[in-house]
Amino acid sequence: MQEQKDMHNTSQNKTLTLAEAQKMVDQWVKTYGVRYFSELTNMAVLTEEVGELARQMARIYGDQSFKEGEKPNLGDEMADVLWVLLCLANQTGVDLEQELLRNIEKKTKRDCTRHINNEKLKK
Repeated sequence: MQEQKDMHNTSQNKTLTLAEAQKMVDQWVKTYGVRYFSELTNMAVLTEEVGELARQMARIYGDQSFKEGEKPNLGDEMADVLWVLLCLANQTGVDLEQELLRNIEKKTKRDCTRHINNEKLKK
């Protein structure tokens, strides 16, 4: 019961690190979800969630319109994608916070002038 209160209270915080998010998702799965789906199932679920996000993007920013009864929920769809990605990170032992920092450093070193010098982006 205390874990449930902790999860509820944490969800109301204004900031959340990726490490905290990974722990929160893990705690939720262990409390409410029985267990993680297999990694392959979660990969399929991630693909499904990305498709749902793409549908929202097409309707909000593209040429498609919402069907009757559909509503914009871009943030919720993005959170669904993040949720499954956090599950996959937990299952595979990936520290997303550290990997994101490494990835930003890699991109900065590799692309520090690439985009600035891209004539296509100056239009």
